[in-house]
Amino acid sequence: QVQLVESGGGLAQPGGSLRLSCVGSGFTFSEYRMGWYRQAPGKARDWVAGVGTDDRTYYTDSVKGRFTISRDNAKSTVWLQMNSLEPEDTAVYYCTAAGMRDYWGQGTQVTVSS
Repeated sequence: QVQLVESGGGLAQPGGSLRLSCVGSGFTFSEYRMGWYRQAPGKARDWVAGVGTDDRTYYTDSVKGRFTISRDNAKSTVWLQMNSLEPEDTAVYYCTAAGMRDYWGQGTQVTVSS
């Protein structure tokens, strides 16, 4: 059974930081491109960041320089380090695995507010 389990969401103040984690199981983690999407209330789900099987990283423009995605295949884990958070970053964040099939986590809420 494939699982992607996110953690690390919560409440942060503007300018603060959070680190999201996603642990995968039930598939060969190293063979999958890993990524993060987010969905704000009333908006579409948008891609945020991705890391390839070769560890190359990719970011949407709005988070470049603030967010960092990384992976550890030995731990079957992908992280999203989020710094300089803004209220516009408030959303449910979803971990994804893309490969032979696509998998999604259940999401973790991130709220940025003073």
